[in-house]
Amino acid sequence: ACTKDTPRISGAEAAALAREIPDWAVKAERELEREFRFPDFSTALQFVNRVGDVAEGQGHHPDITLTWGRVGIRIWTHAVGGLTRSDFVLAAKIDALPH
Repeated sequence: ACTKDTPRISGAEAAALAREIPDWAVKAERELEREFRFPDFSTALQFVNRVGDVAEGQGHHPDITLTWGRVGIRIWTHAVGGLTRSDFVLAAKIDALPH
């Protein structure tokens, strides 16, 4: 888990890491954001549960919004109030989930 001493990243390093997860938006060099679309509520909910399992395993918990056919995810490291390498790792793991 990240602590307040975990290095925060921004600028060129954040841009380089963002190229590895092109479907995610970097917002104000502070957080990652992505929306996933699904054919119905049930499929979206199943995806949320898979994301929850990954997040719990990593000890890093994103903000998740679930609506009919859509899942929004926002990731940042709360302890540093911005982005760390762990955020990009979690985003890549979420991308690897079936959706």
